[in-house]
Amino acid sequence: MSTEFDQEPGHDGGIDPNALRTREDRINALWIERLRGYLVAGRNEDVASLIEPLHAADVGDVLEMLEPVERLHLVQVLGDRFDYSVLTEVDESVRIELMDALPNAAIARGVSGLDNDDAVTILEDMEQEDRDEVLAKLPTFERLSLKRSLDFPEDSAGRRMQTDLIAIPPFWTVGQTIDYLRREKDLPDEFYQIYVVDASYQVLGTIPLDKFLRAQRSTPIEQLMNTNLVLVDANEDQEEAARDFERYDLVEVGVVDESGRLVGVLTIDDIVDVIHEEADEDIKLLAGVGDEDISGSTLDTVRSRVPWLVINLITAVAVSFVIGLFDATIEQMVSLAVLMPIVASMGGNAGTQTMTVTVRALAMRELDGRRLRRLVTREMIVGLANGVIFAVLIGLVTWVRFGNAQLGGVIAAAMIINMIVAGTAGILIPVTLEKLKADPAIASAVFVTTVTDTVGFFAFLAIAGLWFGLF
Repeated sequence: MSTEFDQEPGHDGGIDPNALRTREDRINALWIERLRGYLVAGRNEDVASLIEPLHAADVGDVLEMLEPVERLHLVQVLGDRFDYSVLTEVDESVRIELMDALPNAAIARGVSGLDNDDAVTILEDMEQEDRDEVLAKLPTFERLSLKRSLDFPEDSAGRRMQTDLIAIPPFWTVGQTIDYLRREKDLPDEFYQIYVVDASYQVLGTIPLDKFLRAQRSTPIEQLMNTNLVLVDANEDQEEAARDFERYDLVEVGVVDESGRLVGVLTIDDIVDVIHEEADEDIKLLAGVGDEDISGSTLDTVRSRVPWLVINLITAVAVSFVIGLFDATIEQMVSLAVLMPIVASMGGNAGTQTMTVTVRALAMRELDGRRLRRLVTREMIVGLANGVIFAVLIGLVTWVRFGNAQLGGVIAAAMIINMIVAGTAGILIPVTLEKLKADPAIASAVFVTTVTDTVGFFAFLAIAGLWFGLF
């Protein structure tokens, strides 16, 4: 007897329930329902037949589509057939949730044999006691290699690197190296270049595979190697390593420890993940959102956002004091209360535009002294130009709406002032925060908004009070 999740492909508007993704590259709800049906019915082999052909990244998407209980059930059903590299493809909250639910013995079996960087990604989220227990169950060499990687700082190149690499002495020939590669079993599955090292594992040179494969067997390695080295320190921040990849168009780079010994490699697939993570982090920080993801719990999301909302509340109260200084002015001319949010809002938007460009330039290390001066000058001119444009527009609108040309002139003047201040603050605040060793992506938005609101309200109400004699 067939069930709903065994129906033939092509029903329901042409969507194939046997395909994981729809034509729009979204996860197929029919496929997910079929998987759920198999899980409920206890059809473990059918579950495995659905999951095993998938890439780890696709299985990660499937896990994120399931409910927490279903995720754990799926992993338990697959047992030893579950590829633990999948846990590097899911949101951090999902990974931690599963790691907390799975026994340490199962985790030890799962991470054994994974690439070093994938195993580190899984283990670094565990509590120290659980991590030590998992490491104790691993083979000695693998345990020592992982411990060494975990000893490097969080978000460093040492945490990201793979420890499997090809290292040879300089006195070999191409032929000897080829024989070694064919004979040796314990080599990385994929690699892009060969490292030439001395007896203490100091890097003497590198040989890209395309150059190596074109050389004659009798060619000495020493003659073939490239001595113009680009290496990354294991303690270096992963974002700096990603910048080296961009600057020098790398696909792989060697990682060295504090003594200059080769300890691992970073490959382009690792760096793509780093670029994605860093961009994701900066976008969240600009909005005052902490380390959260769409799979996180409601409580964690509230905890993440409340601190920055509290800071925003404090700055909003400070701005309200500025408005309070002109309460008598507003009482005499109620139209001011209607118009003043326009000035502050336009200034805030303009400041955010400039701030976004500045934070990106700081992150990419593009702002030296000369460029900074040029950027400040440019943004002040842009602020003036935008201020004049929108001053004319809002001035005319105010004149038509309230029948008061003088009021239109007042709001126009305030608009010009606030737009110039917004452009300047959008640069100087992130730069100042970086000089103070604070992350400009985190705090800039709060301060820029406070400055533009304060200046906008003060300029508009003060000019109005002086012009109309309302003080």
